[in-house]
Amino acid sequence: MAKEFPLESVEVKPVSTKYRKISGPIPNEQTVKQIEKLRRAEPLSMRGQPPVIWDRAEGISVHDAYSNMWLDFSSGVLITNAGHGRKEIADAIIKQASRTLLTSYCFPNQPRINLAQKLVSIAPPELNKVFLLSTGAESTECALKLMRTNGRKLGGDDKSVIVAFSESFHGRSLGAQMMGGMAGGCAWIKNLDPEIIHVPFPDGFRCEDTSFELFEKSLTELGVKPDNVAGVISETYQGIGPNFMPKQYAKDLRAWCDKHKALLCFDEVQAGFGRCGTMWGFEHYDIVPDLFCMGKGISSSLPISGVLGRQEVMNLYGPNEMTSTHSGNPICCAAALANIEIIEREKLVENAARVGSALHKRLQAIKDEFSDIIGFAPSVGLVAGLLMIKPGSKEPNYELAWDVVNNCFRKGLLLFAPVGLGEGCVKIAPPLCITEEAIEEGCDVIHEVLMGVRV
Repeated sequence: MAKEFPLESVEVKPVSTKYRKISGPIPNEQTVKQIEKLRRAEPLSMRGQPPVIWDRAEGISVHDAYSNMWLDFSSGVLITNAGHGRKEIADAIIKQASRTLLTSYCFPNQPRINLAQKLVSIAPPELNKVFLLSTGAESTECALKLMRTNGRKLGGDDKSVIVAFSESFHGRSLGAQMMGGMAGGCAWIKNLDPEIIHVPFPDGFRCEDTSFELFEKSLTELGVKPDNVAGVISETYQGIGPNFMPKQYAKDLRAWCDKHKALLCFDEVQAGFGRCGTMWGFEHYDIVPDLFCMGKGISSSLPISGVLGRQEVMNLYGPNEMTSTHSGNPICCAAALANIEIIEREKLVENAARVGSALHKRLQAIKDEFSDIIGFAPSVGLVAGLLMIKPGSKEPNYELAWDVVNNCFRKGLLLFAPVGLGEGCVKIAPPLCITEEAIEEGCDVIHEVLMGVRV
């Protein structure tokens, strides 16, 4: 079980910089009392993040009600790509809410019309249909449904195999967790789908073999005939890293899917909307999938997600056969459209690439200095990770990862503790509007904490 953050007040050294302000015990007595009330009403599973009650958030900063300010390296779990509390997004939400149209089920509304057109216009031309949903898991479940339906349409019941990757994460619902490759994710499921299989992800660290031959060999070892594969789904980057597949591997995978009439799907829920220094993360591979899932950074605020794909795939189901209660909610759509306009107008994709280069250099230097406890420091755009290891091995050091997150929190740098501590990964994902100066300060905090935990 992942570690719970304790509700204990700790006296900390005061911090006062341009980006961080921390004083008094953290958390203070009032915060402890309020979170205790919350914990009495919520399940244990909701105790996995540092004990701060968010009061407001602006740009790259998160504030509590007691004058403390954290530099945010989490983006609220990769949501606030355009930055926290953007006025343009808030104004779009208020404007739509003031029209007293708060929902419309599957009946059209103007914000849904506008957002659908916008998403199709910024996607690769061959991906020209979008289905709007509410959560990332809902979008990956939809992709599962479409891949399998398309396979059976082409090859009957035999063409039903879905290939996913080990150590992947696609959400917490039934199908999403069966596609996910994390060891404990499926433990609660009694009857696993035997036609959802997992092959190694070629990250170059835990899996050193990055050749595409490993993919084909794995299918053979699992007794899977290539022509029985309906689809292959992969996170654009594995969230526990972030781990990208080699470009040539991705190109070979695209060619393999074409050869065997299998759909290729990328889960872009964490990777899209500029996070990787490109509008879509899969652009790094110089290929186009048949469909992809999106969420999180789509609105920098409200819950909305979607699947975007080729017309013949997206049209597999007829009227009322593939719907969602809150599909294209007008307020969420208005927020998403405002968010995309900010990302484009302020060139945040380009900023992610430029500032991300500085982040990459700094993290590589940190990894080299602490090579005994950091095994891998992958970084693309403004998503990065420090994989903490036990000295002399590649074994994840979950305790150390947790300590780094907790001690950074007490110094005014906000990180999030990822799923199961993400294979011992300290995930770094600031809003895309961040500056190099703020990146340097945040990395200084991480360096200071690492110096402390090493002693």
